[in-house]
Amino acid sequence: MDAAVCVIGQQLHDRLGKPWSLVRHVDDRPGHDRRYAMDGAKLAALGWRPRTSFEDGLAATIDWYVANEPWWRAVRSGDWDAYYERQYGARLRSAG
Repeated sequence: MDAAVCVIGQQLHDRLGKPWSLVRHVDDRPGHDRRYAMDGAKLAALGWRPRTSFEDGLAATIDWYVANEPWWRAVRSGDWDAYYERQYGARLRSAG
């Protein structure tokens, strides 16, 4: 497992008060994580700087999910898919 992934995973578990023993290592396709890696060098060369550190952003994201569990549980339940289809399905099919 990539060292950065381990650090992020440990931060996530620490923030949630969960033991590292919950982590299950699985074989992955070679290079899979590299596909999602981002290099901010070009942005930095243009003068962009993040307003929030990664650590603070991760903590804020975790806190949001903890505080809004009913919302994301409903989204994951499948009810959201039915709602989306009722609201937008016909319009999206006719636009396609």
